[in-house]
Amino acid sequence: MFGHFNFALKWFLFTEKRLDEQNVKNNSKIMVLLVSEPERKKQMVEVEEKKRTQDQSVQRTQKGFQILSERDGTDDPAMTPFLEIADQKGNPLRLCDFCPKALILAMGFHEKGRALMKKKQYDAALCHLVQADDQFGKCGSKLLSTVDNYAVLQLDIVWCYQALEALFCLDDSKQRLQRAEDCFLKCYGDRQQRLMKIKGNTGREEGLFLRLYLLQSILAHLCDNEHQATQKLKQAEDLYGRLCLDPGEMKELMDLGFSEQEARLGLRACHGIVNKAAQKITHRRQEREEMKRKESEKRRRRVEDLAILRELGYSKKDAASALNQTDGDMDGAYRMLLDSTQAESAARTNSIELPIDQSRVEQEAAEDNQGVLPPELLCPSPASSLSEDPSTSSVSTGRTDMEAPMDVDLVNEVLEDIPLHEEDYLDMTLEEEREVIANIKSYLNKNCASSS
Repeated sequence: MFGHFNFALKWFLFTEKRLDEQNVKNNSKIMVLLVSEPERKKQMVEVEEKKRTQDQSVQRTQKGFQILSERDGTDDPAMTPFLEIADQKGNPLRLCDFCPKALILAMGFHEKGRALMKKKQYDAALCHLVQADDQFGKCGSKLLSTVDNYAVLQLDIVWCYQALEALFCLDDSKQRLQRAEDCFLKCYGDRQQRLMKIKGNTGREEGLFLRLYLLQSILAHLCDNEHQATQKLKQAEDLYGRLCLDPGEMKELMDLGFSEQEARLGLRACHGIVNKAAQKITHRRQEREEMKRKESEKRRRRVEDLAILRELGYSKKDAASALNQTDGDMDGAYRMLLDSTQAESAARTNSIELPIDQSRVEQEAAEDNQGVLPPELLCPSPASSLSEDPSTSSVSTGRTDMEAPMDVDLVNEVLEDIPLHEEDYLDMTLEEEREVIANIKSYLNKNCASSS
């Protein structure tokens, strides 16, 4: 006799949750899968092993990006890579009002999740995407409402839900899709006029709206709102038709030496006009090369300026902090360090000239406290005014110059998941979308047939 069973209804259900918690309603048709005791134990072992592997992956990803978030570019970038937050055109951004480390972790987890999605490892991808969501939550609502990264993340999470057929995530999916839609509206503007002003076109971002409409159609169908499901499917199919590309035009661009990804993004940006797409791709390549040249020069100059400030007696950490706060202005950084040193020196002088016998105060206090001096009267040694860690010495870098081999491996591992193209998240082959459209149409046709 079988002692265990699993449920299935359109999407998978789970025995650890009550049916009403998984949106199962009265008169729903449920398929029961009987599972023998040996099979159940085998499944439990597989689930535990899978969870252990996913937890290890999350931990390694977090550690790798934490290492990168603590680097400030003061070392040779050829030997010690570091990450920098940039805008849509690749220009570095200063994020004074936000938490840069949390943002790097959020974007890092997101990229890892997307890399796993490409391999169709949706369960593992979801673990990393949820971590990204937690880190984005630490960045503040102001940031989340001004960048589309957060909206794309919400879409990716719900896309994993539908790929895993996770019916129990229905309510969470509704909330995430609403957040995504609101964020797109704020970032791109009504009718996407802000996006048009920034990029000059909206063709590449239409893929995001294709997924949004498809997911909204699925949710409407699961909520028995067939009218809205049909309406959203119609919007998705219209977008799908515009985004599908002519294979001949793709080949024409690739024969010119452009990658498949470049050709796809270029054609969608230029609405299928080959010569315009070629010009756009070439122009973007030139912009990217110029940006790399400027960045290389900026880093070379920064390393030189840092060496000069250290020769003047300032710690590497303080010198790097001053250069960061002055946008790499060597003279400004030196003035900041000099003013800080003078202010610190004046404070020490004033403390010496106080007309109070400190030793007498300490002696009386010790007598009043049975020979133990209260902590508030202890005089700590002064710390460098620009260093976050009071115990950091004047020559400390905040970390060891030679990183552990494991740290190097972790960094290299997470860097592999960062795409080379800045618009990789917009590049869609539409294979998954085509399959989802077919499934939704099948659901709706069956409902239509049964109701008639």
